[in-house]
Amino acid sequence: MNFSPVPVKSRLPDPATQLWPMGDMLPQDPLPSEIDAEKLKAAVNAAFKPAEALTAAFVVTWKGRLIAERYAEGITAQTPLESWSMGKSVTAALFGILVKDGVYDLDQPAPIPEWQTPGDPRAKIRIADLLHMSSGLRIRAPQDPDYDPTGPYPDHVYLYTGGIDSFHYAATRPLQWPPNTVGRYRNTDPVLINYLIRLGVEKSGDEYLSFPQRVLFDKLGIRTMVMETDPFGNFLGQGYEVGSGRDWARLGNLFLQGGVWNGERILPEGYTTFVSTLAPAWAADNRPIYGAFFWLNGDGQFPVPRDAYYMAGAGWQTTLIIPSHDLVVVRLGHYRGEAYAASGFSKALALLIEAVPQKARAREFDNRGHNEAERGK
Repeated sequence: MNFSPVPVKSRLPDPATQLWPMGDMLPQDPLPSEIDAEKLKAAVNAAFKPAEALTAAFVVTWKGRLIAERYAEGITAQTPLESWSMGKSVTAALFGILVKDGVYDLDQPAPIPEWQTPGDPRAKIRIADLLHMSSGLRIRAPQDPDYDPTGPYPDHVYLYTGGIDSFHYAATRPLQWPPNTVGRYRNTDPVLINYLIRLGVEKSGDEYLSFPQRVLFDKLGIRTMVMETDPFGNFLGQGYEVGSGRDWARLGNLFLQGGVWNGERILPEGYTTFVSTLAPAWAADNRPIYGAFFWLNGDGQFPVPRDAYYMAGAGWQTTLIIPSHDLVVVRLGHYRGEAYAASGFSKALALLIEAVPQKARAREFDNRGHNEAERGK
């Protein structure tokens, strides 16, 4: 290793002594009458089918209350589970805190040190372009349309596995397109946002490795989340995080609640709208599926309203936020089951939408939109 680790400990009390969401004590009163308990139960059962999907955890909250959960054999509500690229949304949250604190502005050029040579075209890349996965930086990534799996080894994965200074590697990639013109799912962009997080934290004199626990996890009651680093002590926030199903639900609820937690504003005003709004470069490519380190349900991939947005990782790791129904849904599973996961999860979501009421304001919006569509025929 090329850094000195520091102990990172939660300052929170025993979760068994605190009520949800800051702890793990759940209310004993019955479910609200407006929830269809039978459909809720059916949704949980559907999430674990087929068995080959290897679903490990399924957690549902409604209006912040934990209304359903189930875990595979050997897994508990406190078991940290793999997230893969759901970690990008953790990065979005951490960066949002620095925006709230005035360290960065979304529209400013990204102050990456390697780009400050006069005439470097990368100096025009804005922070928003990085968050939108539209920096224009060139690497090989498995989701590229022209990706060849026969080789060479993709930089997208090398940023996890290379044993390198991931921040410097990402910062030294060349431009392929002008910024904010082409949307591509490439790990350079979240790695560079994590680079900016480190630069901002250390410039202010704070300790970097405890920053996530101190400013985010302890605020939300998150105790199981662990973020891995590269050998240089840089967080691999593009997807090397583990956390329990309940902890992913806590993070999802921070966004559902507009960035406010227990009356405290954690994320800046309007930030949750920013991350859940279609990125311009992806819109230009007619792919309404990406915001800012969150995926969007813009193409109706999930049987839930189009206002839904979500954290997503390999193996169908998902934390889905459905504002119109006050829902947060977490599905975690073992990677080997990825090919089987979609059907059961989709069926579970369809049942959940029937099990809980739609917000009145969202219902009015849907009716208005439907009427306008009818008039436009």
